Amino acid sequence: MIEHQSIKPWQRLNHYPETIRITRKDYLARHLKRMKGIYGTTLYEFSPVAFIMPNDYIKFITEYSKERQIPGKKLSYWICKPVDRSRGRGILIFQDIKDFVYDCMVIVQKYISNPLLISGYKWDLRIYVCVTSFYPLTIYIYEEGLVRFATEKFDLRSLDNIYAHLTNSSINKFGPSYRKDKDVIGSGCKWTFSRFRAYLRSCHVDDLLLWKRINHIVILTLLAISTSVPFTSNCFELFGFDILVDEKMKPWLLEVNQSPGLRLDCASDVVVKRKLLHDIVDLLNYKEADTLRKSRGTNRRISCFSRSQYMLTTESEVPLDFLACGKGIKSATTSPSPSCLQITKRTSTYGRTASAYPRKTLTSQLREKMHMPQTPIQSKPLSKSRQVLRTSYSLCESVQSTHWFNSLEFYTHKPTIPLYFLSDKDRRPFPRVGDFILIFPFNDAALEASKNGMNVKSVIQEIHKLMNTELQPEPQKLNKALINQ
Repeated sequence: MIEHQSIKPWQRLNHYPETIRITRKDYLARHLKRMKGIYGTTLYEFSPVAFIMPNDYIKFITEYSKERQIPGKKLSYWICKPVDRSRGRGILIFQDIKDFVYDCMVIVQKYISNPLLISGYKWDLRIYVCVTSFYPLTIYIYEEGLVRFATEKFDLRSLDNIYAHLTNSSINKFGPSYRKDKDVIGSGCKWTFSRFRAYLRSCHVDDLLLWKRINHIVILTLLAISTSVPFTSNCFELFGFDILVDEKMKPWLLEVNQSPGLRLDCASDVVVKRKLLHDIVDLLNYKEADTLRKSRGTNRRISCFSRSQYMLTTESEVPLDFLACGKGIKSATTSPSPSCLQITKRTSTYGRTASAYPRKTLTSQLREKMHMPQTPIQSKPLSKSRQVLRTSYSLCESVQSTHWFNSLEFYTHKPTIPLYFLSDKDRRPFPRVGDFILIFPFNDAALEASKNGMNVKSVIQEIHKLMNTELQPEPQKLNKALINQ
């Protein structure tokens, strides 16, 4: 918490305190179990039955033995994972308890033995989720993502074959079949969501309900810790939600990853992750005002909304961190008067004139990479792609073209107050920034319920209303289209 308390107004911290409550496997299981006990299994049935070892050993043995006492009952498979490891390390899959061995704190879950297969291969979805505020809760989901494949065909008769049962790319990229052409999948072990959706359409599968259910999983999971995260401004967090889809097109939450890997291992990574990073910068709304800092020799902070003109010192005095101001916010469309962010020239203490826009340096190149304009805000018309961070705009076309939105009326609202602080309960979040889609708040009632401390009960009621309006799919039609490929 120390680093969160000492954060400066111009800085961004990429983690919230206490988010380990969902990113560590045993903590996640406990919180989902608690929420299931409070709000019922109807909502929180998206996570497999879990036991935390060694504390739940007796409960696990009871459940394991109960199955074997029922004649003709299909026996479950189980998966054992260390609670604090990642990238598929230390995972064990078993059906007979004599094969169950562990030497550290682990979580044992029912193994989903009927995954939806593509050409006989197991796969899961890596969903990128960015939380820009917990007060009020503001959740964005990335429209692109990665489909991660196992590199050998799924077979329950070979539970020790990690290349058939685990989809972690950190494991499969070293598998013997990684570079082979695997039927529909091709070489490698990843698809983009765009390719995945195109494949579903070619199989005549309507995946709209699947994405809506994934929305609900993300929201309900983050609700589990929404009242536990202390207030911190100017923070954000990127999560990696791992979702497995079974043969009935039901999504299951496997785990939530803190600091998901952004390494570029293949072409799909390049397509997804590079733009993801650019869109995160846009989502955090770094502004031209963020670079207007006083000389390092003074401790006085600058308010970017003061009516006085600002002085920019020499290029060497412009740091690489950014300034975000949250007081005195005015609507970007309320007045045609010139921007308050006026920059003038100034003679520095070293006797030379500092240009308002410094020459090409590492700082200016970094600014360009972050899409930060180097001209005064009103001196040049903004392109349509940049107006999303400046003024009001309409998103009707974007809303109609994506699977993620829940309420058309809520998301087509035209915001007129620009975002400065990441945590600002008096503003309405942008519906879309780049490929980031706002999924919470999803209507006005959810927004009000999260403004002054999260009212989880009210939000749950709104989610119930959403779920009740959704049509049930026809599982058999969905199954045949994919499994027969």
